[in-house]
Amino acid sequence: MADPTTTGASAAGIDLSQFYQVFFEEAGENLEQMEQMLLELDVDAADDETLNAIFRCAHSVKGGAATFGFHDVAELTHQMETLLDKLRRHELAPTAQMVDVLLQSGDALKAQLARHQGHDVDAVDTQELLAHIRALADGKTVAPAARPTPAAAAPAAAATPAAGPAAAGSKGTLRSLEITVGPLERPELADNLAELFREITDLGTLEPLDAGQAADGVRRYKVLTASSDDELLDLFSFHVAREHIRIAPLGPGYGFHPGAPGAPEPEAPSSDPGYGFFADAPGAPAAASDAASAGHAPAAAPAPASPPPAKPAARTEPRAAASTESSTLRVSVEKVDQLINLVGELVITQAMLAQNSKGVEGTALQALAAGLADLERNTRDLQEAVMSIRMIPMSLVFNRFPRMLRDLAAKLGKKVELVTHGEATELDKGLVEKITDPLTHLVRNSCDHGIELPAERLAKGKPEHGTITLVASHQGGSIVIEVRDDGRGLNRDKLLKKARERGLDAPDTLSDQEVWGLIFAPGFSTAEQVTDVSGRGVGMDVVKKNITALGGTVEIDSAEGYGMSVRVRLPLTLAIMDGMSVGVGDECYILPLASVVESFQVRPGMIRTIGGSGRVVQVRDEYLPVVDLEKVFDVPRFDFEHASDIMVVVEAEGGRVALLVDELLGQQQVVVKNLEANYRKVPDVSGATIMGDGRVALILDIGSLVRRARH
Repeated sequence: MADPTTTGASAAGIDLSQFYQVFFEEAGENLEQMEQMLLELDVDAADDETLNAIFRCAHSVKGGAATFGFHDVAELTHQMETLLDKLRRHELAPTAQMVDVLLQSGDALKAQLARHQGHDVDAVDTQELLAHIRALADGKTVAPAARPTPAAAAPAAAATPAAGPAAAGSKGTLRSLEITVGPLERPELADNLAELFREITDLGTLEPLDAGQAADGVRRYKVLTASSDDELLDLFSFHVAREHIRIAPLGPGYGFHPGAPGAPEPEAPSSDPGYGFFADAPGAPAAASDAASAGHAPAAAPAPASPPPAKPAARTEPRAAASTESSTLRVSVEKVDQLINLVGELVITQAMLAQNSKGVEGTALQALAAGLADLERNTRDLQEAVMSIRMIPMSLVFNRFPRMLRDLAAKLGKKVELVTHGEATELDKGLVEKITDPLTHLVRNSCDHGIELPAERLAKGKPEHGTITLVASHQGGSIVIEVRDDGRGLNRDKLLKKARERGLDAPDTLSDQEVWGLIFAPGFSTAEQVTDVSGRGVGMDVVKKNITALGGTVEIDSAEGYGMSVRVRLPLTLAIMDGMSVGVGDECYILPLASVVESFQVRPGMIRTIGGSGRVVQVRDEYLPVVDLEKVFDVPRFDFEHASDIMVVVEAEGGRVALLVDELLGQQQVVVKNLEANYRKVPDVSGATIMGDGRVALILDIGSLVRRARH
């Protein structure tokens, strides 16, 4: 196995290790994309474009691995390419077994790449997998395996009598070859090809034969190697499209322009603008065409009189790839976080300037107010742009479940279909990383406990394919992620029985919601036996614990025989948000503006007392609980005769409450500071901020206040 710490060292000073990270990231993206397309592939009616795209993913990984000397990765992807090439050329028909093997190969490649990155991963034995791929490819071959194909760009010399068996590209025979590469869109790439070739010492030696840079952008090399043509093509095609690579046996004059070393009649290179190397090259004379037909043109090329039809498409594809690469920029998360912090400080400074401007009078006030208005607008635009950098679509999380469900359903003997909605809903990167594990538990739970076996579903009059649905949406200041299935649902009596067996307090008077909540108890499981999938009771309590740690809540709804739904509600952890500041006594509190519904003046008789202690207020046709912030936070008051007379209706977690406050101070952007990290956890408070006058104001946790009112 290649050692990634030494492969890139070179005497000439080219350190390939500087490119490792980019290769690993791009390889990971290609493998994820390949897995997604394999899962969506319809084996009965495979789409040519999808098969080509899967092949390109494998080829990209293979080319990079060959360049950097990761031979185990290159070997596996080479065998995958062989199978995929036959599939995309319809020499083989895709089967579910092929998809399984290719998915397993993707897993093995991820493990190999992780090991090359230095992670503590066991070595992967791929011999059985490689044999399986070869069996699938060879056992169902329609055309002869030796037949050259455009995709493989096999050289014409393979069919030339002068070339002999060695020119066929078989591994192990030492042979001399001439290789042309180009025309190159970026000539500087060619300058490194010889050095890159020397890095992979087992490919042989390569010497450039051009004196200086060729006028047509083509580079020519002499190669002494025992490697196959495919291996050579893989190395060069990492930088140049395969259609721009030509391999032929080395002959007198090397088959180049008449002025090349060893040519019978030396003359100036400019006398042959086309260099006489391949058919219909620009400016090639008739003699060059004749020579090409005698053995120097690729076998895949048509008659010399007509140009190859694939040439325009081959030139377009590298340009498209280059434009895609230049449109993205990889930046570390630390730099983005630093940028967000600086924007936060800018927002605080802008608020202080706005506060201090209130003391300015006269003609200076108008100019200052206009400048502050522009500053506020630009600050808000900058804040939104910076915050959007950290936001990631939920599709990044959802995309990992089709493969997991496919494997799990096969293991359990079930048929499951995954449906997703709201993949474009965006969530902060930090939350995405932390919510993935809880969602994985929930999806596995739905597949294992919820979805019935096909025979059982048919007996109940259901379709044999069960459905698990993932939904993500924004609701107010929260993101709601729902996992639901159309399985058997929760059995109330069974849950109560299990709870009592474990010594839990579970009277029959519990509401359905309270009974459903029993599955979150530590060690609680309804599985009849322990398997490698479930039964140990360590899943759902971990889900509840992790989501609560993120400041979120979990709600369960179930109908026996019809399925169940688990709804996860998480706060949008924004560094900067719009808030409404309210005054209670001498204190200032911030309400997230997304949670505020309305505000109104309290009139005598509006507030009513129920149950001796609880108070409600009627807002149109609805009675809302009243939460007096003065009592919740024990606000000291020195004007004892004053009574709060303003209500602010806020909404969270599907419920509404009316907050009793003294005054509405205004709306503004506030920078959220983590109170728990800097002080400690405070009930009913989600964070703090610095006001324009320098005071610290607490940001209220509306969800906590709603739960307080319910209890």
